[in-house]
Amino acid sequence: MISRLLFSRMDNSPLIIFRIFFGILISLESFGAIFTGWVRRTLVEPEFTFTFIGFEWLQPLPGNGMYFYYILMGLMGILVTVGYRYRLSMITFTLLWTGTYLMQKTSYNNHYYLLVLICIVMCFFPAHRAYSMDCKRNPQLRSDQMYTGVKWIIVFQLFIVYTYASIAKLYADWFDFTIIAQLMEARKDFFLIGPPLQLPFVHKIIGVFGILFDLLVVPLLLFKPTRKWAFIASIFFHLFNSVVFHIGIFPYLSLAFCVFFFEPETIRRLFFKKKPIPKLSPWVRPAGAPWIMGILGIYFLVQLVLPIRHHFIAGDVLWTEEGHRMSWRMMLRTRRGNLQFRVVDTETGAGELISLKKWLTPKQRRKVQAYPDFAWQFAQRLKDHYSAQGQEVAVYVLGKVGVNRREFHPYIDPKTDLAAEPWDPFRHHSWILPSPYKK
Repeated sequence: MISRLLFSRMDNSPLIIFRIFFGILISLESFGAIFTGWVRRTLVEPEFTFTFIGFEWLQPLPGNGMYFYYILMGLMGILVTVGYRYRLSMITFTLLWTGTYLMQKTSYNNHYYLLVLICIVMCFFPAHRAYSMDCKRNPQLRSDQMYTGVKWIIVFQLFIVYTYASIAKLYADWFDFTIIAQLMEARKDFFLIGPPLQLPFVHKIIGVFGILFDLLVVPLLLFKPTRKWAFIASIFFHLFNSVVFHIGIFPYLSLAFCVFFFEPETIRRLFFKKKPIPKLSPWVRPAGAPWIMGILGIYFLVQLVLPIRHHFIAGDVLWTEEGHRMSWRMMLRTRRGNLQFRVVDTETGAGELISLKKWLTPKQRRKVQAYPDFAWQFAQRLKDHYSAQGQEVAVYVLGKVGVNRREFHPYIDPKTDLAAEPWDPFRHHSWILPSPYKK
């Protein structure tokens, strides 16, 4: 059954038009990051970036290097769009995007992670087999069909993302709409929509619709009688997110995914009117099917397990943040903190309070003072800095953190030398003090 689901044949029109949409969007994302100043603020101005732990060696290029880095990504997006040397262009963009994702997490976004995953699978999809410059260069590449597994890989990935996003919203601050009120308060000055977004009944609509949309959109798009209504709801939902939250290409990428839910004949009539009706090859299980199914099985097992890892780590993820990233926990909390870092010479006992303004950008300071892994990484950087000067130091942190505008509470054990602590992404760190909040 799984073999037939993955290796039957279907019209490849959805994949071809998705490649075109995808290439345009990743190109806009790359060039837009330059023109909006995101590259400058995030990768050029800081003296260093907070990478994903374990990737400290992956720092931005010096000088104006990151501008050229993003220009290259934008050019790769254009080549993907027109299908020129598609595999090389897609692999190059994937490596560059994954690099920029791992080299900074101050601007972490779940959508950036989703784009990494989609880029990886797009490297393997035959998205250049029609309406591409590769086909003009080599007509033997041309094909009007693809394996049905292409569609189902995308559908199952989206199902995981949306389902976990819905489940993550099932907690107190979403049910009483306080987190939604906080998110909307930051938009109170928006033209026309700002005042309505402050109304309590609007918060309730957003809260209920957010859970139901995430939970039901994929099944409703798959079911033909409800598909058009689900697509209309998707347009509203993603355009709302685009206007209110300013999250770049991702609402439009989410809409582009919808081409995989409509019948290929519909996509062909809409976008490729001159494309002939394909004569689909009979079902034949390819020789490499067991390897392909094994790799996909491992991939999706990781996708299913990774988002629930916080249930196996002691403590409340809302407080500790352990297991939060790469778990589709979107728009769930706000964090504020006021942490002080004190460096103590281990030989003399002399102490020094660190001025965060001398070390960090404003956005980095907000992260370091509210998120435990940022605080830990900054402690490591302080230790390395003083060690380079021949001075062995301990780093102690004192201060409080508040989640979702609740009362501030002590966050890090002030007696712990944070610079001497190891980091383990799959266990609780005892120097994070217990949550004062009731679940």
